[in-house]
Amino acid sequence: MLKLFNTLTGRQEVFEPMEPNKVRMYVCGVTVYDYCHIGHARSALVFDVLRRYLESCDYAVTFVKNFTDVDDKIIKRANEQGVSCDVVTAKYIQAYHEDMGRLGIRMATEEPKATEHIVDIIQLTEQLVDKGLAYIVGGDVYFEVAKYPEYGRLSKRRLEDLQAGARVDVDERKRHPMDFALWKSSKPSEPAWESPWGPGRPGWHIECSAMSIRHLGETFDIHGGGMDLIFPHHENEIAQSCGATGKEFARYWVHNGFVQINKEKMSKSLGNFFTIREIFEKSEWPEEVMGEILRYFLLSTHYHGPLDFSDQALREAKSALNGFYDLFQRLDEREERALADKELRVRIEKCKLSFRTAMADDLNTPVAIAAFQAFKGDVNRLLAHGLSTAARKVAREEFRSLGSTLGLFQLNKWKLGPTGMLSRAAAKDTERQFGPSRGILSEATKKDNKEQSEQNVGFLRQSAEKDIVVHNAQPTTEAQALADVEIERLLEERNNARRSKDFRRADEIRKSLAEHGIIIEDKPDGTSRWKR
Repeated sequence: MLKLFNTLTGRQEVFEPMEPNKVRMYVCGVTVYDYCHIGHARSALVFDVLRRYLESCDYAVTFVKNFTDVDDKIIKRANEQGVSCDVVTAKYIQAYHEDMGRLGIRMATEEPKATEHIVDIIQLTEQLVDKGLAYIVGGDVYFEVAKYPEYGRLSKRRLEDLQAGARVDVDERKRHPMDFALWKSSKPSEPAWESPWGPGRPGWHIECSAMSIRHLGETFDIHGGGMDLIFPHHENEIAQSCGATGKEFARYWVHNGFVQINKEKMSKSLGNFFTIREIFEKSEWPEEVMGEILRYFLLSTHYHGPLDFSDQALREAKSALNGFYDLFQRLDEREERALADKELRVRIEKCKLSFRTAMADDLNTPVAIAAFQAFKGDVNRLLAHGLSTAARKVAREEFRSLGSTLGLFQLNKWKLGPTGMLSRAAAKDTERQFGPSRGILSEATKKDNKEQSEQNVGFLRQSAEKDIVVHNAQPTTEAQALADVEIERLLEERNNARRSKDFRRADEIRKSLAEHGIIIEDKPDGTSRWKR
């Protein structure tokens, strides 16, 4: 029984679709004027996983995700480049599909564009004017928030406390600062469509209401997006949609948290972002490997909370996946012994139960990943006792089958080796491009802290040649072997070094242990374990 946190009610609720075994879901997509950053990837991945999970529960999912292809930023970019808006939007829609494809994010059932729904937008605006919920000023049409008494119920804000904010037009002609544009009169050299109020183009908020109603109906099951859309975008969607139809718009409102750099939200306006394209282009790993690393990293924290983006987190994701794929390689080996086959069946059922319980609890992906970690440990122990070839295949398929909900463990080949993502040359190229003031790169400019910076300041500064290849540890002689107590002491010292951000010492200890045939496995919760 799936429970989702509903932003509208402010609590976790049992999910019950309007129609048995069918789910209709709308997620706000991107404004296509630039390449997507890792924050966009998190939102897309969250709802990709929600869709996959619902489908694994035998729901037929109709998933609609739009493209905003008419907007001030698009017009500005087109004018800067001396091309039409269509040229700009076509380029970045294609780039969006390429970038999301690298992450294994599936295309939506429908991906409507605002410019393809001008008739729907005009009709919805006319409804609001006819009902007295919107007013005309010149060639502009505004929604009058004071006429909708429930305004603010999603964001839990009172109208009298609100002021004009981000992406809300400040216009002295408006009756209230929070009144928002449904239709904008055209300016010279802007794209425009004919309407009852003269040539113009739609406002930002009205397009999502028109597109979701067209493709999903006046009321549907789930509306999603990033937390930055709660206000004003989703608040305005509710007001205009419910005002026009007299019905509830969406029953469950699901919002993902931000990706942060140095505890600040990652965004283009702050300039502290990295595009998906940059990450893949500068990575030394095969594209399919990097895609799974990013998925694992993005799912390692609950979708509702903030996620801190750092090289160390990516290193830990790569290390964890190394452990899984190292196991998968050994599961491909042939074995006649079947001493632990019966116990494997017990462990599989335990993993299934833990995984499904975690996912049903508001898509608790970190706990779901922990279930895989526990199952991996179980399988490693059972291999030592003896698993038949048939049982090994069953274990591998279980990882693949359950992992498909998260888009993990699907690769047949995996490149083991260093956990650093980028070469030094790539890091220097990126610093030249972004400059020293871009979020996590700023510490690299401090000469007195250069050595520590190269270990810690973040993604795009890490030197791959300094990383330790933990899976290439050489066999040890009896004289070289370390006692368990000494290994535990070194592991505790390494954990303390990692907590104090002394990554040089942490890597030295890892290397020293590797030379003695000891493999260190870093877990998502920040702890580590070892094996010979």
